[in-house]
Amino acid sequence: MRSVATLGSHCALQLLKGAKDEGLRTVLVCERGRLGLYGRYPFIDVTVPVDSFAEVAGQECRRVLAENKSVLVPHGTLVAQLGESEISSIEAPVFGNRRMLRWESDRVLKEKLMREAGLRVPDPVASPADISGPVIAKRQGAAGGRGYFVSSTPQEYEEKRAALVSDGTISDGEELYLQRYVPGVLAYLQYFYSPLHGRLEFFGADQRHESDIEGLARIPAAQQPGSGWTPSFNVIGNSPIVLRESLLDGAYRMGESFVEASGRLVGPGMNGPFCIEGVYGADASFTSFEFSARIVAGTSVYMGGSPYYGLLFGEEMSMGRRIAREIREADESGRLGEVAF
Repeated sequence: MRSVATLGSHCALQLLKGAKDEGLRTVLVCERGRLGLYGRYPFIDVTVPVDSFAEVAGQECRRVLAENKSVLVPHGTLVAQLGESEISSIEAPVFGNRRMLRWESDRVLKEKLMREAGLRVPDPVASPADISGPVIAKRQGAAGGRGYFVSSTPQEYEEKRAALVSDGTISDGEELYLQRYVPGVLAYLQYFYSPLHGRLEFFGADQRHESDIEGLARIPAAQQPGSGWTPSFNVIGNSPIVLRESLLDGAYRMGESFVEASGRLVGPGMNGPFCIEGVYGADASFTSFEFSARIVAGTSVYMGGSPYYGLLFGEEMSMGRRIAREIREADESGRLGEVAF
């Protein structure tokens, strides 16, 4: 029997419960400090204890994944903790297109793909000296918002960067990506592309709650300059958001354009789950500042099933279960190589 494997972090519970609901075995690669948490859940068949998630590319994990005919489902922790060469060395089939994970982790490549897809993208700022209005400074890769900050002048940028280096949040030589700050309603648009059915599916949307930047908003404006700290955008949790129905057609068109562009630039293209992340402005136009080329943690707000997937499938369907269904159908039809490689 085929199994679904993932790292014990991010959205592992959703992924493995969805796999079990589809009749597949489940394998968890778990750091020893988290064994107690995941031991509470009965749908995990095999647990591989490790000292570091980097061991997923090591000999013992390779053996267990091979024995269980595992398909490894990547999520944000894999992207954040393993480099390109380590991800490439994983012998188990990886669900989706593992080449896309490099484009997600590189800000220049990420912007290139979004522009190729025709998405509206904030202008990049070449250097701190060019700051002449609100910009957001971002780290490379899947940092979960940790170490991000907003600045409006070169001096403010240098002061905030120095404070984050001093407290160890970022390293002294770390390169940050600067992007014009675009105000609006945050929306993280969740999709699934099925090469088996040749179909893009809109799964849902979420918003992210980001540590002390939200707390700062509750301080009266007159007191904010004296607060004395650089607020963080570290993601703490997510909540669902339902888009106006009139916006859905545009959301579908953005997703389809992204899939087409990824096929041109990062063959064989995007398959499986992905997320286009951005803001809706005053005229309800969408500006995309990020994408994630794999399942995002915000899909876990729909562990009981996405309302849009209820419309498509006529049953409760989480993103974890949707992934497992694609794996099962591909395996049964001899097409696994189209969805995991």
